[in-house]
Parts: sequence; structure tokens; C-alpha cells
Amino acid sequence: MPILPQQYSTLNIQETNPKDNPRTRILEAAQRLFARKGYDKTTTKDLAFAAKVAEGTIFRHFSNKKAILVELATNGWVEILTDLLTELSEMASYKAIAQVMRRRLLRLDENADLLKVCFIQAQFHPELRDRIQIEVIEKMTSVAEAFFETAIEKGIYRPINPKIIARIFLGMFAIASFSHETLFDSQDSKNSPSPQKMAEGIADIFLNGVLVKEA
Repeated sequence: MPILPQQYSTLNIQETNPKDNPRTRILEAAQRLFARKGYDKTTTKDLAFAAKVAEGTIFRHFSNKKAILVELATNGWVEILTDLLTELSEMASYKAIAQVMRRRLLRLDENADLLKVCFIQAQFHPELRDRIQIEVIEKMTSVAEAFFETAIEKGIYRPINPKIIARIFLGMFAIASFSHETLFDSQDSKNSPSPQKMAEGIADIFLNGVLVKEA
């Protein structure tokens, strides 16, 4: 099975910095506070206290609070989708999508704060949404498109436009993640599908559709 093209290596992904790096501490503090208090209610003084840095240190690394949000959410999307596409490239079978989705969805709780920032804040900041679209979604879609195009050439998937398949696949994953962290983040969560059931349902609908096949 071919390895996915390393197109996503061109994205602006920074290597993980040591924990004593002020920039890293600021971003980690912002992720926690933006997710729990919201972007607007979090002040730079709050960020400085949580990151254990002087408030002036924040402005030596970021031009303003919005710059922190943009970097955090953009890199967050890169991390989430890169993990997903990396697992796709390592699948033993093109039909093993359920396994990939199950592993991804079962790990959502580990990234709960990041997901809330990525999904919720982008709705209220058009410049953030546009940057995510241009720098992340479009490039990730091209990687997924190459994967599905190969599957079509091998006769495993029907001859459908691979660009459309890629967008549908990433969209289903994104909506599942969004609903897990926001729509069901309430007392009604006990009635929502488990990550395992959600993963199996996504894979089944993606691979087989919803119509009953004619005899």
C-alpha cells in the first residue's frame, strides 16, 4: 500500500518546545483558558499568571492576544488532521477506516481543550477561519485526495471524484469531533453515541451509504 504524500510536511508545524520555553507555556495556558473561560473573557494578565511569565513576555512572543488564538487553532487543526491522515497511510487495508476512526474518536478526550478552541472560536473570528481554510484544510484535503485516488485506481472504491470523497471523509470526522465536544457536552451526553459506535457508524455510512442495496 502506498504511503501518503508528505504534502503536509510543508505546513508551518513547529517542533514541540521544552516545557521551560515561555512561548510553549503561553500557548498551553491559552489552550486551557480559551477552552474553559472563552477567548473574550481571558485577559493577557490571566495568560501570564497561568503560564508563569511576566505579562510583557507575552508581547515579546506574540503581537497581541488574537495572534495567540490564530497560532493555537491553526496548529491545532494541523495536529488533529495530521494524526488522522498518518493513520490512514498506515492502514493494512483500504477498508479498515472503522479502525482508524475508532482510534481517533477514542482519543478525543485527550484533546478536549484543543478541540473546543479549534471548533468554537473559529466561528467568531473570520480571519482565523480563513487562515485555517487556506493553510490547513485545503492542504490536508489534497493529501486525503491522493489516498482515495489510489484506492479508486485499485478498484477498491467506486470511480467518484476523489476530491469530493476526501472532503466528505474529513467533514464527517470533523462533525463527529465537534458534536462529541460541544453538542453532547451536557447532561444529555449519556444518551449520545459512544466514540466506538460513532466511529463504526461513520465508517459504515462512508463505505456503504445509507440506501438499501437492490437485490
